[in-house]
Amino acid sequence: MEVQWFGAETPKLGSPLRVVCLIVSILLATWSSQALEMSVGKVPFMEALNGSTVMLPCTYSSCIGIKDLYFNWQFNDNGTMKRVCESTIVAQGVMPVVKIMRKRVEFVGNNVNNNVSILLWNITFEDGGQYTCFGINPKEKFKNHSATFELIVVDELRSVDNTLTIIIASAVGGAIALLMGFMLLKNFTLFVLSKLEEKNKECLVTSSGIDNTENGLSGSKAATKPTPKKK
Repeated sequence: MEVQWFGAETPKLGSPLRVVCLIVSILLATWSSQALEMSVGKVPFMEALNGSTVMLPCTYSSCIGIKDLYFNWQFNDNGTMKRVCESTIVAQGVMPVVKIMRKRVEFVGNNVNNNVSILLWNITFEDGGQYTCFGINPKEKFKNHSATFELIVVDELRSVDNTLTIIIASAVGGAIALLMGFMLLKNFTLFVLSKLEEKNKECLVTSSGIDNTENGLSGSKAATKPTPKKK
């Protein structure tokens, strides 16, 4: 008995190496779809004002669940990774006891929603840089994953130039107004033409009646004169 391999030479089932390779490939594909994932959202950066308070978001996900999930936040200080906080989540829904290793940092995550976010109070320019949210799940044979979030600290938030947006909005609004005006003019013209057509039809009918009367045709006034009596 042979197994058909598309795009390759047909091997026999008796080849143990090929069978092992096939099994390993299937297991790896299945395992990768269940791996732990850490996420900092769709926008992995933030521009914040000096002295403000900001939240660095991070959530985790796992298809097969967690057990003793270890996570931490790290700050890239000129190439040196320094831990901001760390903890272990025993199981899904259990709130972790978080160890804080940096000033003005607060853990605000809610494990019910797989949230391990942190809050930075009264940020300074030294707080600007890359923060990494890292996690490792023993239940997935210690699968680990990390996501990076960049904090940019500024003196003044940049004003957004809306000139182009205003121009586009004005052009679109003008085009819509022009189209509506054209439609109204078209409907008014059609209405006037229909009224004129109705008036022309009435005139034709009236004119036809007058002509019949003058020619003494049947149904006209001339045809309805009484016959004079004989003396």
